[in-house]
Amino acid sequence: MASYCSRKLLLLRIPLCRALKLNSSSIIQRSFLSTFTHKSVLEPSGSHTSPLKEGPAAIDYRSLLQEDEYHRLANATIHDLLDKLEEYGDSVDIDSFDVDYGNEVLTLKLGSLGTYVINKQTPNRQIWMSSPVSGPSRFDWDQNSQGWVYRRTKANLVKVLEDELEKLCGSAIDLS
Repeated sequence: MASYCSRKLLLLRIPLCRALKLNSSSIIQRSFLSTFTHKSVLEPSGSHTSPLKEGPAAIDYRSLLQEDEYHRLANATIHDLLDKLEEYGDSVDIDSFDVDYGNEVLTLKLGSLGTYVINKQTPNRQIWMSSPVSGPSRFDWDQNSQGWVYRRTKANLVKVLEDELEKLCGSAIDLS
């Protein structure tokens, strides 16, 4: 059986080489074709690991957080931020301070200090924030901390906003 499969693979080399326009001295040809004549290819499926290298697996965010749970958590967070930012706006003296929520996008305008934009990114199960201080960030729900965390820095969305707004506006804010 193995010799039959080997002969069949060898017969596939000729059209494959022609399609790839490889000559017999090509390094690519030798490494590519040797991959397919490797004995593990002849073994039944599931009994070996693939000799071909694969890139890192993409994250399937749907498996991490179900969509309805994601919407519940993200909406609760954004609406809570909206309420607290509106209260904060009443306590600080900043020209053009404005909080707006529409089309599932929370926008906080701080006049000449800049604008924050916070929105849901459903396909990735994330909340995205654009900050005039720290730039763009993508926050994922963290079950352990029960909050939205930026993977690169491990920073919490609420804590980032509290710290940045205090520095920009000169007044502490509690968003938790």
